[in-house]
Amino acid sequence: MSAPTAQADRLLSPEDRAFWEENGYVIIRNAVPQENVDAVIDAIWDFLEVDRNEPEAWYKAPVSRAGMLEMYHHQALWNNRQHPTVYQAFADIWQTDELWVSFDRANMNPPARKPDWDYEGMYHWDIDTSLDPIPFMVQGVLYLADTPADGGGFQCTPGMHRRFPEWVKTQPADRHPRLPDPTGLAIQTIPGNAGDLLIWHSMLPHGNSRNRSTKPRLAQYITMFPPRGEEERAYRIQAWQELLPPKGKAFPGDPRGWERQHYSAPQLTPLGEKLLGLTPW
Repeated sequence: MSAPTAQADRLLSPEDRAFWEENGYVIIRNAVPQENVDAVIDAIWDFLEVDRNEPEAWYKAPVSRAGMLEMYHHQALWNNRQHPTVYQAFADIWQTDELWVSFDRANMNPPARKPDWDYEGMYHWDIDTSLDPIPFMVQGVLYLADTPADGGGFQCTPGMHRRFPEWVKTQPADRHPRLPDPTGLAIQTIPGNAGDLLIWHSMLPHGNSRNRSTKPRLAQYITMFPPRGEEERAYRIQAWQELLPPKGKAFPGDPRGWERQHYSAPQLTPLGEKLLGLTPW
């Protein structure tokens, strides 16, 4: 479950690296400029087809109760995925330059002021923790708005990536490999500012927190990983060209087909072409 170590960090400071090793997450402040943040926020409200200044409109489809938005290929999302600072942060964590980027979604988690929308988050792992060995993976979230501790943002149990081998010995044999019993886990909500990128070790149980503020939580999920097989590369290129969701039941896609109706394949930089798999490393 430990990260590979093959090259010197180019973005993370020694303090960042030590914090990552201890806590299992790290925050890169101001990873993208404000204009990038604003562009994704505009894309989110366009996708939702609602007035961002009308709170009553925040609580209806296509927003889900968890706030996940089935949008994957807007140019603004890709501009952040292929931003050099975002890429270098993941390259430092992975200790390799050769990475692909995910087609992750955006999130709009509205304030918990309606009974049917009082979402407290699903505390979970996105990796099967019954595997032996458990593969090293990371995930990331880009804050699109200043998000205080009560603002419905990211929460996790820092350091769980180190403590898991001992913790799991205390759990029943039939425990759920993706849904930990939160009893005794020190769950912390991690505040951040617009433009900050938080990367976490996939062995940290995590989720969105309850939004007790008066503003929506806005975020873009981004992660990177080493290139995989030719079949996956071919689908990634097809998905980019045809504005398709990633494979897997976790990404059902937007039933309206909104992206395919409103824009074409996003433009990629030379770095973006490599992160997609269109051109080789």
